[in-house]
Amino acid sequence: MFNHVVVGSNDIPRSKTFYDALFGAIGGKPGVQDAKGRLIYVHNGGVFMVSKPIDGQPATHANGGTIGFKMASSEQAEAWHNAAVAHGGTSIEDPPGVRQTGGGPMYLAYIRDPDGNKLCAACRMAAA
Repeated sequence: MFNHVVVGSNDIPRSKTFYDALFGAIGGKPGVQDAKGRLIYVHNGGVFMVSKPIDGQPATHANGGTIGFKMASSEQAEAWHNAAVAHGGTSIEDPPGVRQTGGGPMYLAYIRDPDGNKLCAACRMAAA
């Protein structure tokens, strides 16, 4: 359904340090910066980009918005969360762990990146 996701940043070098660590924790490669200064990450068939806003206004996070990243295991989600916190992210909501959802149990870990964007590591768990 989606081609790519873009989040805004007010500090591209800081975002590169943060997202390189975040994607590195789950086996991704460091981001590549294009001629327009945008960071591009390609991992598991998805494209995630970080850019200064095109309109020249400050980047702000989406109120009520969350970007979820599919994880292969709870261990991978935990490594992702730990990398985020170690590189300027903030752990938010409940601590990482298994939660009951309408789709069954899921391991979830939520963080905000250094610009305030809300991200989630999500791994579907086997039903008990």
